[in-house]
Amino acid sequence: MALTGRAALLAALGSLPVGILEPGWTGILAVNGSLALACACDYALAAPVRRLGLTRSGDTSVRLGDAADVTLTVTNPTGRPLRAHLRDAWPPSSWRPGTEVEASRHRLTVPVGERRRVTTRLRPTRRGDRHADRVTIRSYGPLGLFARQGTHKVPWTVRVLPPFTSRKHLPSKLARLRELDGRTSVLQRGEGTEFDSLREYVPGDDTRSIDWRATARQSSVAVRTWRPERDRHILLVLDTGRTSAGRVGDAPRLDASMDAALLLAALASRAGDRVDLLAYDRRVRALVQGRTAGDLLPSLVNAMATLEPELVETDARGLTGTALRTAPRRSLIVLLTALDAASVEEGLLPVLPQLTQRHTVLVASVSDPHIARMAAARGNTDAVYEAAAAAQAQAERNRTAEQLRRHGVTVVDATPDELAPALADAYLALKAAGRL
Repeated sequence: MALTGRAALLAALGSLPVGILEPGWTGILAVNGSLALACACDYALAAPVRRLGLTRSGDTSVRLGDAADVTLTVTNPTGRPLRAHLRDAWPPSSWRPGTEVEASRHRLTVPVGERRRVTTRLRPTRRGDRHADRVTIRSYGPLGLFARQGTHKVPWTVRVLPPFTSRKHLPSKLARLRELDGRTSVLQRGEGTEFDSLREYVPGDDTRSIDWRATARQSSVAVRTWRPERDRHILLVLDTGRTSAGRVGDAPRLDASMDAALLLAALASRAGDRVDLLAYDRRVRALVQGRTAGDLLPSLVNAMATLEPELVETDARGLTGTALRTAPRRSLIVLLTALDAASVEEGLLPVLPQLTQRHTVLVASVSDPHIARMAAARGNTDAVYEAAAAAQAQAERNRTAEQLRRHGVTVVDATPDELAPALADAYLALKAAGRL
């Protein structure tokens, strides 16, 4: 129960004439007694909060950055009309800063035996599961002097999925894939190692593609067309160890790696390849296997939604062993990790031959664009020292990448905005060269 501001205002106004005309206990009792009686009547006429029925419906998942609507249905089975203020509580990260009060509080009136709906709009600022907290209802009487208050637990979960901002690059990568696959008209043959079809020679074709037997059977010169191999296996490995927690811009490195993995998965599934996902640091955090092309992306974003960086050193041997068990046949293993010299030299390099002797390995890493800006800075002593430090960091990173390349690993090192398209281009280049 709670007194309202209206009751306090009436008590303050009633004390003025008492103090002027009839100071003493008689005047105080006359004013406060009347007010207390009015509050008691108001409390009795307010709808009981505990007997209300509450149910939820609405969105159960939303992409990070979008809005989710969760509807709360309030049923009034009591014999009194409900006049109430309602607060639908959720974790702070369910809204943008400063918008929680407006989004979570509602006013409603529910006649006897009827129901009303209120909608809470969530705009989450982090990935993961957001669980509804308590619903607090303050029920007022007709005079608005006194209120009943109570809480209800109405469970509901909204899963916040990765935003997949690199989706905008997919049409251009698919166009390049169709060109490689021979489904568009090009002057040069599509590269690959699987024979596709015969067609008539046009100027500009590689003469090595001429099929002389087919040419002898017809009146025109025939050339063979090729297409990249299909039904290859791709294993996306997300390193969720401590290096993935480093923030680049406004988000952890892990988020940029997820976005790049989603674009590559969408592209590879359209190319007819099979894609699996492994997230690992010292144990398996997520594993997606055997999904069809139509079910792949929903499964990946659902598995990635709850992934968070773990502040532990990644067990490179455990990661390698798990990857080999997950990909028993020859595959393309895409490892999304950091190019830090210490973690690569002490962790990845000693076990890398186990991967490269059986699989094609591609390492993708998120670089910090602030380092590049520091390296280009000039103008004062501090800027020059910062540029020297940035140049040293870049040189060390380049040496680490070169060590990986000497082991036959393809390395993609790009900023968060450029990592996803750069990784897709590397995949297309491997496919065009017949290395998958």
